[in-house]
Amino acid sequence: MHIKRFFTEQGKDPLSSFEFVKRTSEIKNPDGSIVFKMDNVSVPKQWTQVATDIIAQKYFRKAGIPKLLKKVNEKGIPKWLQSSVADYERLQELPDNDRLTSETDSKQVFHRLAGTWTYWAWKANYFDSEDDARAFYDELMYMLANQMSAPNSPQWFNTGLNWAYGITGPSQGHYYVDYQTGELTKSTDAYTHPQPHACFIQSVSDDLVNEGGIMDLWVREARLFKYGSGTGSNFSELRGSNEPLSGGGKSSGLMSFLRIGDRSAGAIKSGGTTRRAAKMVTLDLDHPDIEEYINWKVIEEQKVAALVAGSKLCNLHLNNIIKACYDEHPENDRFNKKLNKKLSYAILEARKAQISNNYIERVIHLAKLGFKSIEFPIYDTDWNSDAYATVSGQNSNNSVRVTNEFMTAVLNDGNWNLYWRIEKRKAKAEKRNPKACKTLKARELWEQIAYSAWSCADPGIQFHTTINEWHTCPTGGEIKASNPCSEYMFLDDTACNLASLNLVKFYDTEKHQFNIEAYRHATRIWTIVLETSVLMAQFPSKEIAQLSYEYRTLGLGYANLGTLLMLQGIPYDSREGFAICGALTSIMHMTSYATSAELAKEVGPFPRYEENKYNMLRVLRNHRRAAYNVPNEEYEGLTIYPVGINPQYCPSDLLKAAREDSDRAVELGELYGFRNAQVTVIAPTGTIGLVMDCDTTGVEPDFALVKFKKLAGGGYFKIINQSIPPALEKLGYNKDQINEIVRYAKGSGSLEGCPYINPQSLRAKGFTDEVINKIEKSLPSVFDITFAFNKFSLGTEFLTKTLGFDEEEINSFDFDVLSKLGFSKTEISSANDYVCGTMTIEGAPFLKHDHYAVFDCANKCGKKGTRFIRPLAHIKMMASAQPFISGAISKTINLPNGASVEEVKDAYMQSWKLGVKANALYRDGSKLSQPLNTMSDEEIEAILEEKEKNDIVKVAEKIIHRYIAKRRRLPDRRSGYTQKAKINGQSVYIRTGEYDNGQIGEIFIDMHREGASFRSLLNCFAISISLGLQHGVPLEEFVDAFVFTRFEPSGIVTGNDKIKMATSVIDYIFRELAVTYLGRNDLSHVDHDEIPSKISKGIVKKLSEPEFVSEELVSERLVELDKENADTYDFNSDNRSTLIQGTSTKTISSMTAKVKQAIENGYTGDICPECQSITMVRNGTCLKCMTCGSTTGCS
Repeated sequence: MHIKRFFTEQGKDPLSSFEFVKRTSEIKNPDGSIVFKMDNVSVPKQWTQVATDIIAQKYFRKAGIPKLLKKVNEKGIPKWLQSSVADYERLQELPDNDRLTSETDSKQVFHRLAGTWTYWAWKANYFDSEDDARAFYDELMYMLANQMSAPNSPQWFNTGLNWAYGITGPSQGHYYVDYQTGELTKSTDAYTHPQPHACFIQSVSDDLVNEGGIMDLWVREARLFKYGSGTGSNFSELRGSNEPLSGGGKSSGLMSFLRIGDRSAGAIKSGGTTRRAAKMVTLDLDHPDIEEYINWKVIEEQKVAALVAGSKLCNLHLNNIIKACYDEHPENDRFNKKLNKKLSYAILEARKAQISNNYIERVIHLAKLGFKSIEFPIYDTDWNSDAYATVSGQNSNNSVRVTNEFMTAVLNDGNWNLYWRIEKRKAKAEKRNPKACKTLKARELWEQIAYSAWSCADPGIQFHTTINEWHTCPTGGEIKASNPCSEYMFLDDTACNLASLNLVKFYDTEKHQFNIEAYRHATRIWTIVLETSVLMAQFPSKEIAQLSYEYRTLGLGYANLGTLLMLQGIPYDSREGFAICGALTSIMHMTSYATSAELAKEVGPFPRYEENKYNMLRVLRNHRRAAYNVPNEEYEGLTIYPVGINPQYCPSDLLKAAREDSDRAVELGELYGFRNAQVTVIAPTGTIGLVMDCDTTGVEPDFALVKFKKLAGGGYFKIINQSIPPALEKLGYNKDQINEIVRYAKGSGSLEGCPYINPQSLRAKGFTDEVINKIEKSLPSVFDITFAFNKFSLGTEFLTKTLGFDEEEINSFDFDVLSKLGFSKTEISSANDYVCGTMTIEGAPFLKHDHYAVFDCANKCGKKGTRFIRPLAHIKMMASAQPFISGAISKTINLPNGASVEEVKDAYMQSWKLGVKANALYRDGSKLSQPLNTMSDEEIEAILEEKEKNDIVKVAEKIIHRYIAKRRRLPDRRSGYTQKAKINGQSVYIRTGEYDNGQIGEIFIDMHREGASFRSLLNCFAISISLGLQHGVPLEEFVDAFVFTRFEPSGIVTGNDKIKMATSVIDYIFRELAVTYLGRNDLSHVDHDEIPSKISKGIVKKLSEPEFVSEELVSERLVELDKENADTYDFNSDNRSTLIQGTSTKTISSMTAKVKQAIENGYTGDICPECQSITMVRNGTCLKCMTCGSTTGCS
């Protein structure tokens, strides 16, 4: 083939127009901790730091590259294209530890990719001359450096490691078909034939251990995950649960095996860099286990919620039990739950929270062994946490295959049959209708699908009939499954390698024109790249290697459509936007097929072309009909008709090009056939979109104007949408207006001129110019101003020595420097808006309301944003692209949190009617691991302050207890009482003396027991207690010290109507005094309501302090009285002996509107600690959130 030059010149370095700079790639967490760092990373100057970080962290080969290389002479290969290996002779001259290195220059990566593709294409005789090969190499080098296009991640990981560096490794069980002989061959090493394919579809048979069976699939998947690829399978052949087996017995069912496969996938990091392997599980809707499968993830997420809530409750209550043990006096029986009332109370609370008795007894035993606390693991809802790692179903995307027959049954409220797998096979062999094992109402199953998607974003839907009506090769069998992201759909045991074109790079923002010729040229070049990748690749199984050779499916796509529309000032949700999408997709798709036909002319069509020729040309003609927007009756073999390009709204140059390319592709295909059964998909372009500095992926709209993305491996990337200024210019705004709008959205990135928090105010707080300059440098890239003020950016030494914080304080996870410095939340928020922006254009100065739609995103932007793209617009955009795609479109339909199950159903139904092949939904906040914050921190804090102020939380009174070091004289004639009782048969007399106000001032103790020493000790003990009481020592201090003391006599108490058991005489005395004078009914054994008390309930006697000549304040303590719970004892308070009494203050002032409305709606007005919703209701002794289901775990 002849390769023309479009971006480069012959004899000139293709990268000569680029300036390369060296940067440090550093990825940090929001708290400033470093996740990854590499110095001296060489990249083109125009690349953003984000793209730099991506290529450095993910795509550079980190080890094993020889420092010295030499060319390998190979017959027929031009010298510049020859492969390289380690020069071992020269390497011997270097120290052992200095012979190997890593990639640090992006030119190294561009060279190994472009060189490898050119090398294999040359060997396969794809070029007419060496000049064509050189042009091919140069054009690719330019496009990679200019971020015009990028292959899928496995290419970056694997391609060229052998060709460029001679890296090899042991075979991993892969196969390839020799392109010259057509023979299936087992790979002898890991990298000579790389694994460049990202997308796989693998079959699985109803067999446990043999090749092609269930356990074999996990091995085949592992081979893919290791190299960064993803795979999908349809598991409908596996028998359902309890399905009869031929040899007797019953099947364990599909779900048991899916759980095994899920655990297997979760154990393998994709490409060695991310936790989750990419996997798709698909199931036909007539499978007997379909209902369990649909609800699988819903139930698993419920398990996570239970683990999180249960672990927190266990940690709280079990530690409270241990604490209650040690809160008791050591001489008492502190571990006896009957005698230790604090322990009894803690156990009761634990049982209310359903803590198991086994664990309660266990921690009491640990307390006896000396443990003061336990570390009970607390789980959280982070997707990378142990809670999610514990449950199944978290390592795959799930989809159901839906036929037109089922959709019609839903519309007509018909029945839907489920079939045993064996019965279905027998019926097919016997050419009869199978007998149903279960019959459901189609709408009931439809409801389950919608509810599950609404609850946890799975399962997605794949429209089986639509997919197969656009199938180019039906003689090879039905399309039953897809890759993990649903864009690649073809036969089982086939593969697809992807590449994407950056649409924005083909748009001239000054001329406001899309470069159609450059777009066509790039499409042609990358179609050849992907075809070459099939040629050179190895595959994880014999079947995939063979079928990939026979069908040669490709996956060319594009990215940044949402940004392109924004640059042109065209709303995403508009007829113009839909038409442009259709035209651009058609140009790429049909140009790629035309290139495939050119390749077929040179080297022949794909081996299975002839048997599929009729259907392939039929599908191509339908693609062309959609470009011409013909009437529905002109389409061949379709029951669901596509959305064509509307000429009324499509730019004339794009429409003309789309139709020309459609005509050319069909014409060339009829003449020469096609080299590839499929050529295009719309992939998600997640990571490669970042390396191309794309603001949007595939056909997605922007999801934010200022972005903050967390990677699965840790760390965050900040992406600021740079398309806003040219879009505003296109809409007619001048530079000053644009600057103000941009500043409003993304902030100034500087503290200069910032309200409240600025260099002047920081200097006044002790900040040095050096530290302020350091903060200034970090501000342009931070998401929130607080990220620039932490121990990692400011330094521990500065925080401790200059600002005066202590080590423990700054190491706290919730340490906030700005708040600690005295800045209020309002001041920090205002400063944050100035420095980091509002993250929305709504309310921006000068911006006309008519232009808001241009900047609409998938979600609301920032704290002040209210607008977002309606779900139907997402579906219409997909429907506009679908008629011009061989595969499908990887895209998520975004729904707001308030969307109903009916809206989910409608989204799926509209997708089917508009001819979309597959659809996945995400309702904001539906995933437990991605909670929706319905309120900002500022709103929450304002409400909490309002609640505190208005007595909603509690009404408290502060009382100062003073210890007076002065004896108060008792009156000469004093009142009191005498109490006689017997302890285990031994008589005891207690006599009290009181002050005029009823306060106890002395006690006398007598006991009918032989032995003068014992009686004398008791008398002396009574005198010492009396002196203490007269010097102001509170009775509760003595009660705490002496209750539960144990010695003889002890046992049953008679003669006292309140105390029925005592562990000693002292225990009995202070129980009696506590019950009588303090109202400590928790220390009695008879309900206090049945006994008249010396203190009237609810009344605090006024204590008139006598006048003293002098007094000394020895100490004081603060007691908070919760008047909502009068006459109760707080065992969790530090002041455990305080009597909580008093009348409740009922005055409640006005509340904020949100709290008032919540209370009017039946909620408590409390804020959920998990999701911040004000939808808390009483749940026994705790609070439960009706939004997220979390509990407060309080009493």
